[in-house]
Amino acid sequence: MTGELEGKTAIVTGASRGIGRAIALKLGTMNAAVVVNYLNNEPAAGETVRAVQKAGGKAIALKADMRQVKAVQALFDRTGAEFGGLDILVNNAGVRLFKPIASVTEAEFDDIFAANVKGVFFACQMAARQMTDGGRIINISSSVTRVLMAEYGPYAATKGAVDQITRVLARELGPRGITVNAISPGPTDTELFRKGKTRDQIQGFAQATALGRIGTPADIADAVALLAGDAAGWISGQNICANGGFVA
Repeated sequence: MTGELEGKTAIVTGASRGIGRAIALKLGTMNAAVVVNYLNNEPAAGETVRAVQKAGGKAIALKADMRQVKAVQALFDRTGAEFGGLDILVNNAGVRLFKPIASVTEAEFDDIFAANVKGVFFACQMAARQMTDGGRIINISSSVTRVLMAEYGPYAATKGAVDQITRVLARELGPRGITVNAISPGPTDTELFRKGKTRDQIQGFAQATALGRIGTPADIADAVALLAGDAAGWISGQNICANGGFVA
């Protein structure tokens, strides 16, 4: 895959750490120019940029709150000004909220839907307007939409919305050769995933997969790389479960 994305530009939202950082680095190894979007962690975004550059790709860090439409527009405009166009969008930014539905407040509901749905929707809208024909849109969803897990209601609801945005947009952009797909990670070894979980709980997630381990950010990045490349040109409107057999 090295060099496969030479001459192409990618935006990866929420790319300062975790899965987003791994995706940015992977696309960089394929020689893409990568826009590393971040919200607050500028030092970590800078580290991601340096890692991409070391891997052979071009990269810049751009701050944007994906919950704000004006910020999303500015992110896309700056990308066009810096690199001349957009070929790949990876919507990775988002937040989590794990609470029983009975106790979710209106403010909590509004915040998670703004971050996980509104941000994806308007980033997709900007891409639909500005992306070059033959481009790739990849939305990060979640395998929790397919299982019954208490306290995952708000989060699963947002990812269900992302799945439907993906399906509809694939139909709308198909005539331009733009593919739109979602990737649904399972339990993945990030700082955010481990937060608040015991060793036994993490081991329980590992045992729930067919492969007997939790995933790594690199596992998800590899799936993104597949969909971003030329070989995936006939895959669109799909949700790829990159979860080690956690759920079908």
